[in-house]
Amino acid sequence: MTEKTRAKNNRTTYVKPEEVAKLSSKLVQVSDLKSKSLDNITVHGQIEEVAEKLPNKFVDLLFIDPPYNLNKDFGNNKFRIKKDEDYESHFENWLLSIMHTLKDNASVYVCCDWKSSTMVFNVLSKHLKVRNRITWEREKGRGALSNWKNCSEDIWYATVSDDYKFNVDAVKLKRKVLAPYRVEGVAKDWTENEEGKYRLTHPSNLWTDITIPFWSMPENTDHPTQKPEKLVAKIILASSDKGDMVFDPFLGSGTTSVVAKKLGRKYLGVEMNDMYGCLAEKRIAMADLDPSIQGYADGVFWERNTLNEQKNGK
Repeated sequence: MTEKTRAKNNRTTYVKPEEVAKLSSKLVQVSDLKSKSLDNITVHGQIEEVAEKLPNKFVDLLFIDPPYNLNKDFGNNKFRIKKDEDYESHFENWLLSIMHTLKDNASVYVCCDWKSSTMVFNVLSKHLKVRNRITWEREKGRGALSNWKNCSEDIWYATVSDDYKFNVDAVKLKRKVLAPYRVEGVAKDWTENEEGKYRLTHPSNLWTDITIPFWSMPENTDHPTQKPEKLVAKIILASSDKGDMVFDPFLGSGTTSVVAKKLGRKYLGVEMNDMYGCLAEKRIAMADLDPSIQGYADGVFWERNTLNEQKNGK
C-alpha cells in the first residue's frame, strides 16, 4: 500500500499503511454474520452473498448508492457500462435480494445519474411506492465543451407501504431573506438576529444547498463517488427516528454509517472493497471526536455559503 503525497493543508481522511491491520480487524466477514449482532457494523463482502444471511424486516431506512451505469474504477471492482436493459436487470437483482430486510413502514432512497434515473424508476415502481424524485446540484468539475455541463444527480424516494415516516420539521432549510416583508411593521415569516434575516422553509425536491467534500474538509476521502454528509443527513432525519436501523448495501467510504451514528441511529453497511471498509471504520471512529455535520446546525440546514454554515463547517 503506497501512501500519497499530500499538500500541507490537505485535510482529506485516508487510511495510513500502519492503520490497516487494526481497521481490518473491525470488519465483519460474511462467514461470521450469523454469530454477530447487526447493529453498528461494517460487513466486508458483496451484497449478493450478504443479503441471504440477513433477517426479515429489521431495516427502517434503506439508502442505496449503487455503481452508476458508467465506467468507474472502485479499486478491486471496475464497473463497466452495460446496455440499459442489462443495467436495469442488474439493479433489480440487487434490490430484490434485500427487499426482505425492509419493515412494512420502511423508506428507500436510491442515488443515480440522469442516464440511469429512468431505469431505477422502472424497477422501484414495480416493487415499491415511489413518492418523489429529488434532484441535487453537484457543483463540481470542469465544464463540457460540446454539451451542457452535468452538475446534478437524482435520488428516488420510495416506501414499502402508505404507512411511513416523514419528519418534515427535522429537515427545514434556513434561507437568507432577500426582500423582507413586514405587516404593520412586524416581520412576516422571517426572523432577524446578529447574523442577518432568515426564514425557515419547507424542504423541496430540488437541493441546491449541498457542498461537495473537497481537500480542506475532513469528511473528504479519495473515494471516487463519495456523497456529502449533509445530503445523507437530510434523508436520515426525514425518514427515520433515533434508534432506527439505517442500511447501506454499497457503503463505499462510510458516509451513511458515519451520519447515522452522529444522528443517533443504528447502522449496517456492506462494502466489498476492504480498503474502503477500513476507511469507513476510521471515519466512524472519528465521529466520536467530531459529531458535527457541515451545513447543519441548531436543528436546521443552512444554505450553502451562508455565514453560519462556514462557521460550523469543519
